[in-house]
Amino acid sequence: MEEMEEMEVIGRLIDASNASLLCQYPDGKKIIYKPIAGERPLWDFPDGNLASREVVAYYISELGGFHLVPKTVLRDGPFGLGAVQEWIEVDEEVDVVNFVQSDGSILRNMALFDAIINNADRKFGHILVGPDGDVYGCDHGVSFHEEDKLRTVLWQFADLDLTEHEIEKIKRILGGLDESYLADLLTTDEIDALKSRAGKLLDLKKFPMPNPNWPAIPWPPY
Repeated sequence: MEEMEEMEVIGRLIDASNASLLCQYPDGKKIIYKPIAGERPLWDFPDGNLASREVVAYYISELGGFHLVPKTVLRDGPFGLGAVQEWIEVDEEVDVVNFVQSDGSILRNMALFDAIINNADRKFGHILVGPDGDVYGCDHGVSFHEEDKLRTVLWQFADLDLTEHEIEKIKRILGGLDESYLADLLTTDEIDALKSRAGKLLDLKKFPMPNPNWPAIPWPPY
């Protein structure tokens, strides 16, 4: 957990399912603060654990060299412990729905990342395109479940062969995973499932297909 630094709440994201507060540090840097106290209970995820999953998503993104998740840490704030993530300014001129229809390498990168973390909520609104053209993903609180719950709007890569570069990313994760660090954030079964998913992707060398027993696309998809 990061050391406390004073933050001021300056707004909130009204469309978010859980409390998501826009905050600012004294130096003007903006962040999103998601207090655990503001998490809505879910039937299939442990209570008070979504913030931890946001932090693990950032960890896996960096470990695998995806660089998709803005820096995310677990720290205290005005309403207690929560996930704190770097704020990303988006290019309002970009139509994300149209952007997502492409089959470019940037979206392949995100689709593979989601398959590894078992992201159950990759909506259009969880894909951020910055003014510089960089692409980021946000809202990874419902990831890392031990059961197959992948739901995404990025199924255009399903069953395609993985490239050698993509295979190397998976190997980097399996080879560098710090299980002692993850033990404070996920359950043992979830850590084992993470390794199993990555191992299966390596064995098949293909992007996954939708689970026929689970909705393939989050609802609503926006």
